[in-house]
Amino acid sequence: MTNKLLLISLALFFSFLTFIYFLGNPSYEKSLQAKYYYEMGDYKEALVLAKEAFSLDVYNRMASTVMAQSITSMKYASYVEDAKTYMNQINDIANHEIISDADKAKIRIICQIMISGYIKLAPSVITDNDLVEDAAKYHNGFEKLLEKVNR
Repeated sequence: MTNKLLLISLALFFSFLTFIYFLGNPSYEKSLQAKYYYEMGDYKEALVLAKEAFSLDVYNRMASTVMAQSITSMKYASYVEDAKTYMNQINDIANHEIISDADKAKIRIICQIMISGYIKLAPSVITDNDLVEDAAKYHNGFEKLLEKVNR
């Protein structure tokens, strides 16, 4: 019984020391802040903090992971913002009574650009599901729109 109690005490002691080191190390402190900003959806701030943490300690895997995921999430967020902007432009064109051939060509080009942009995105397990779903929704919308315009 005393051996088990001693082992548990040693494990708790080393866990506590690890925790103190983790919080006291500036690199890990910054990577925790970066993780917080990433979870809150502020990918730019998360990237800045993760880069700072990584520059302090190149072996900080948390900083490396948050840095990579922030870059990926920023690409998704950018795609979604571009998609919203282009969909608004297409809706403005669609509200005209007559859609000219030039307008159809413009819609076709926008759709092709957004479809090829989606293919370049690389989702991962950690990427925010809402971002991935929004991007997929817009991608499907552009594919359907391109199909209609090509008829």
